[in-house]
Amino acid sequence: MRKFGHLINGKLATVLLLSAIIAFSATRAVTKPKAPGKEAPKTAAGLPCEGTLEPFMVDAKLEMQQVFKGGRFPNIVTAVDGTLLAVWNGVKVRRSEDAGKTWGPEILIAKGFMGGGVTVNETNGEIFAFVEEGHPPAAIKIYKSKDNGKTWSLAKATIKPDSKGNAPSMHMNEHGITLRHGKHAGRIIRPSRYYAGKNHKSSWPMHYTNAIYSDDAGKTWLTSEPFPALGTGEATLAELSNGTIYYNSRRHWAQQGADPRRRWTATSTDGGVTWEKLIFCKTLPDGPQNTNYGCMGGLVRLPIAGKDILIYSNCDSPGGRHHMTVWASFDGGRSWPIKRLVFEGRGAYSSINAGRPKTKSEGWIFLNFEGGPKGGSTVARFNLNWVLKGKKVENRKLPNWLEK
Repeated sequence: MRKFGHLINGKLATVLLLSAIIAFSATRAVTKPKAPGKEAPKTAAGLPCEGTLEPFMVDAKLEMQQVFKGGRFPNIVTAVDGTLLAVWNGVKVRRSEDAGKTWGPEILIAKGFMGGGVTVNETNGEIFAFVEEGHPPAAIKIYKSKDNGKTWSLAKATIKPDSKGNAPSMHMNEHGITLRHGKHAGRIIRPSRYYAGKNHKSSWPMHYTNAIYSDDAGKTWLTSEPFPALGTGEATLAELSNGTIYYNSRRHWAQQGADPRRRWTATSTDGGVTWEKLIFCKTLPDGPQNTNYGCMGGLVRLPIAGKDILIYSNCDSPGGRHHMTVWASFDGGRSWPIKRLVFEGRGAYSSINAGRPKTKSEGWIFLNFEGGPKGGSTVARFNLNWVLKGKKVENRKLPNWLEK
């Protein structure tokens, strides 16, 4: 009986041990952390980088107000806490903490020539502004804000030349971005350009656009390979949901038989180091259509998870810089089926950005452009639902998910 009792107790202990192991494994399975890269990226404010479509689809609205008087050269960015920064030649900035309803006083970043490409580092919240001593090519200084644009200080930073040995110029490109997807997530990147001497027609065939990028929070900036088209100037870029970077550029000059009056695009799958698949975009104008000179345009991808909705801005006129207009793409820039007029009068250089999820700015699209009802810098704010009530420009159906 004693041996039999030991046998029973042994089997019971084994069963209890196995049960404990199974229960522990089940608990581990429930609490097992997500695989790296599966969790939605967040900003330094602890808020999601990307949200849902719904906030952009509320009642259609368009509102405009003058933010700066006189001057030129717009950029606009949204800090990680949702604060809006309208940047203007001078180089100065005004802040809005209520999604563009009201604006604070002018803040001088630094005296110099507006370099464009203002960039928010989403991983730590810092914002970079680029100031050149004069019209490029000229010496460049980078200024940094750690408090969402309230104060600015000179940053200790180095910008490396490209593989051809050419130092990049900054003026007058669209805002930069932080990459969110793929192995280069966290990289900050902004479009730039190479001036082959001063901006004279004789030099245009040697000009090209590119980008500068940093993997060490803006201490060191490397310069990409050239955009695969000569004669290009001011550029824009946006990261798609699969990590591909879409690049859209102004062009002063093109080889005989090519049209410089519409935009030219390319893509990068290596985080903006190289550019490929050059495409002539027949739908998007590069400024007035009576000149090859082109005009700075704006570009943003709306922060909607899993969707590649791009909004592009430029003047849409047969001659002269007027009829400020926006176009929408729902497939990452492959097609642009709809456009809507923002302002019929003067409208020239423009920069465009979007509000951030879980902030007051969520659901809004912000356009800072030269011109408007009172001139100077006008900031228009509108939503995607307003854009969708515009004019069809390509024989394509809008995606079904926009109606859900």
